[in-house]
Amino acid sequence: MLDPERGLSLTIARVVQRLQGSSLHSQLERQARVSLHKPEIKLESLKEDIKDFLKTSGLFPSPCHPAAPPEHIKEPLAYMRKAQGSWEKRILKSLNSMCTELNIPLAQKRPVNEQKELLNKWNEMGTDEPDLSLFRPVYAPKDFLEVLMNLRNPNYENGEQPSFRNHLGLIQVPLKVKDIPELKEDFSELGLNIGQLGIDDSAQVPPEFFENEHVRIGQKVLAEQDSAAAQQYVRQGCPTALRADLWALILNISNQPEDILYYEQLKSNVIQHDLLVDSLIYKDVKLTASNDDYYFVFEDYLYQVLLCFSRDTSVLEHFTYSSATPPKSYIQGKLGMEEYAVFYPPNVNYNSFILSVAPLCFLYHEPSKLYQIFREMYVRFFFRLHSISSHPSGIVSLCLLFETLLQTHLPQLFYHLREIGAQPLRISFKWMVRAFSGYLATDQLLLLWDRILGYNSLEILAGKSYFYKMCEVCVNAVLADLSTLKVMPLLQIFLFATVT
Repeated sequence: MLDPERGLSLTIARVVQRLQGSSLHSQLERQARVSLHKPEIKLESLKEDIKDFLKTSGLFPSPCHPAAPPEHIKEPLAYMRKAQGSWEKRILKSLNSMCTELNIPLAQKRPVNEQKELLNKWNEMGTDEPDLSLFRPVYAPKDFLEVLMNLRNPNYENGEQPSFRNHLGLIQVPLKVKDIPELKEDFSELGLNIGQLGIDDSAQVPPEFFENEHVRIGQKVLAEQDSAAAQQYVRQGCPTALRADLWALILNISNQPEDILYYEQLKSNVIQHDLLVDSLIYKDVKLTASNDDYYFVFEDYLYQVLLCFSRDTSVLEHFTYSSATPPKSYIQGKLGMEEYAVFYPPNVNYNSFILSVAPLCFLYHEPSKLYQIFREMYVRFFFRLHSISSHPSGIVSLCLLFETLLQTHLPQLFYHLREIGAQPLRISFKWMVRAFSGYLATDQLLLLWDRILGYNSLEILAGKSYFYKMCEVCVNAVLADLSTLKVMPLLQIFLFATVT
């Protein structure tokens, strides 16, 4: 039976995850602000008071009705949990092998002179050129794709004859994915008769037809500070001048003094301790952002955000609803003793992580706020692109959705690519796992991310990949740079001009 305290924590985490971005969440937030000024509300006992209320109200299951095991809350399918566990062991093995080969520890305290040097160049870390030639990437997108391709549901495979469709795609798991009519319903605000930034703000369309009114409404939403209204609003796109504030409102980021102080504490942790993953982050930034036409100017910001993120233990909370489990290490000489166990690192991803941060640098120039926005984007959305789960916004479902759409609506193209050994998913996987960062022009990428925030879903990435693939095949001979493609016209054509 699940420990009551642990079960309550899991229940609260699930409730918060479900509420985020909803109108109820906005109402609760406003009411909480009002309640804080009431004399009967005591901050020092607020957490315990809420727990007591949940228990006495019957919202928390009684011992005679045990809650689902924690692992089922994280991921209901056993074979998905097993695959994620195997993947994590593979990553840890690679990390440990690197430590052994290079004869360096996973973590160590920096010498005092090195601490002073890092503190002095904190805003100029891009000028540092450490020798990283011996460090290798822990894994590449193709490695992760191979793992997803080998996923099998043993019950389904043993009891059912594989169908013809199973043999065409690379993803061979029987998950329910949406078809075009369902996607049309879910993304109805992208309809052809509804104004969209990214289409109706072009030079050919007079601003008084849509753009001016849309900006006026956006300013009103910001004045009201209504996160639910902001989420609904950005489904039609954010005006450039309002995007930073609207995203912060949706993500409930206000950058209070305590938030800035927390960021400074993380910075202090970076200054004091050297982790193996720091070198991996340095190398990732040097290989990607430093050579990118859009992102090279943000190199210092990327170091600051990612190094702090790798130390942030608050991100561990998302593991209550993620299929992943943070890697555990032990203090030297205390192997196997749980009271000396620590998470190493508290959280980090090894697959071009910087591409999730870099686009945000165009919107936020204060490091503490940039950090908070990225952290919230990660724990709401991006973590699902790097873990194995059956969630509709998880990378497995997105891959299956992409292959299903392409096979259903462009069967000749799908079959032709397969026959010549160019499986579409092998090409599009890197787009989805990086949320198109690094592949679309920045203005188009931000328009796409507007809709991810607006719909609180990553499913739009699969639809974008489907149409992007079709366009790549059709116009590759004409367009030398596919980053010139426009996001919103493609999405509208994909959803509302596709025959179903």
